[in-house]
Amino acid sequence: MDTRTGLPVVGMVGGGQLARMTHQAAISLGLSLRVLAVSENDSAALVAGDVVPGHHTDLEALRSFARSVDVVTFDHEHVPGEHLRTLESEGVALRPGPSALAFAQNKLLMRERIAALGLPGPAFAEVTGVEDVCKFGESQSWPVVLKAASGGYDGRGVWLVDSPDAANSLVPELLDAGTPLLVEQKVEMRRELSALVARSPFGQGSAWPVVETVQRDGINTEVLAPAPGLTEERTHQAQELALRIAEELGVVGVLAVELFETDTGLLVNELAMRPHNSGHWTMDGSHTSQFEQHVRAVLDYPLGVTELLSPTVMANVLGAPETPETSPDERLHHLFARFPDVRVHLYGKGERPGRKLGHVNVLGPVTGETRQRARLAAHWLSHAEWLDGYRVH
Repeated sequence: MDTRTGLPVVGMVGGGQLARMTHQAAISLGLSLRVLAVSENDSAALVAGDVVPGHHTDLEALRSFARSVDVVTFDHEHVPGEHLRTLESEGVALRPGPSALAFAQNKLLMRERIAALGLPGPAFAEVTGVEDVCKFGESQSWPVVLKAASGGYDGRGVWLVDSPDAANSLVPELLDAGTPLLVEQKVEMRRELSALVARSPFGQGSAWPVVETVQRDGINTEVLAPAPGLTEERTHQAQELALRIAEELGVVGVLAVELFETDTGLLVNELAMRPHNSGHWTMDGSHTSQFEQHVRAVLDYPLGVTELLSPTVMANVLGAPETPETSPDERLHHLFARFPDVRVHLYGKGERPGRKLGHVNVLGPVTGETRQRARLAAHWLSHAEWLDGYRVH
């Protein structure tokens, strides 16, 4: 408990942009967010006033950090499971706990649990040798999707394998490198959706409107909130599916359930048990942002209202192939001169190709014009060029 405010202290392991934005949400609640960061230059460490240096793989650093806070939550899923179980056995309040996080850390475990619950997902199989992929490809048809069971994100750790020859070339190399693998059916889908929910230890749940996520090279580049043309029936189906997963797995905090929408229904793709890129629109477009809701949930406070304030288009600011000569300050200046209504959220990161440097939110109907404004703004902030040929002077 913070002796100055009489309010609890939330500890977040990891100093990335999710911790940075959770810190912003905690400030408005009068709460203290303590951050365990690997580097003083981490995104959250640049702005948070209470930063503890330490690595998420160091059990003693985790122990010391946990002793200084009331509850521990996470900016990422990379804390070793054995460390989490040790902390839990020592009485640390971990939210979500290791039994839930295991399903976000290991895609094979997640697939097995989702199937055991009778929830919809693509066909899958564990891969212990190249013959598993070949057998799966023959039964499900090629191409198939090969995934690293742990450690993959933003398109990393995912391979499209289109033949036995390709499997023979790739699989032994990955297994020899110690990469645990599974293979999944390649789904013929209409689009990708995300159902974002939150759950408290008390068992209260809340759900935001279901959104459409647009991917490029495995990276989420754009979010449309709410998902255009999604029926009320399918919206409720996605929300109920996500809330059931949160309850069945014992999730506390925010849960993102990434979904494939197909001609016949919805399939579960992946899970994230933390604030998620598909929920960044909530910072401006919802009564309660995902970051505030996550803080409320892990403290077992009553959850906030999740209705739309406005339809929103979110676009990620992704690092350009070459860092522009135009400074970030000048880019921001010219963006506001052209689009003063665009909401900008930058993460304080050094620029490098493809890196998530921030995001923009554009409020208004999800139309081609709104999407174009978001794309133009995000591209300008990363590349210092206007895609539509607009000239500053």
